[in-house]
Amino acid sequence: QVRLVESGGGSVQAGGSLRLSCAVSGYTYCMAWFRQAPGKERERLAVLDNGGSTSYADSVKGRFTISKEGAKNTLYLQMTNLKPEDTAMYYCAAKRTAPCRVGIYDYNYWGQGTQVTVSS
Repeated sequence: QVRLVESGGGSVQAGGSLRLSCAVSGYTYCMAWFRQAPGKERERLAVLDNGGSTSYADSVKGRFTISKEGAKNTLYLQMTNLKPEDTAMYYCAAKRTAPCRVGIYDYNYWGQGTQVTVSS
């Protein structure tokens, strides 16, 4: 079984930075960060596979970085130059097999979410 626990959300002014963490227990092959704003669909932001390959949504490319610290078995999302439109609930997600660049219905394991609010 896989268990994911996010932390690190909060409120920040536009232009600021936050780092989200996701404590991971159990084997995973694909790790990802998603977000969902009120009234919008959940969108995939960043993906990291066991080989170290990453991919990003255009909306966050160059501002967000996904990484994993193996010793702590923790997934991170470093967010910089935050914008009000980044306000959402952020989720980490995992699956045990490739492919990784897939949608929400293909990810089997989810954290509880952490809120990020960016004010202008």
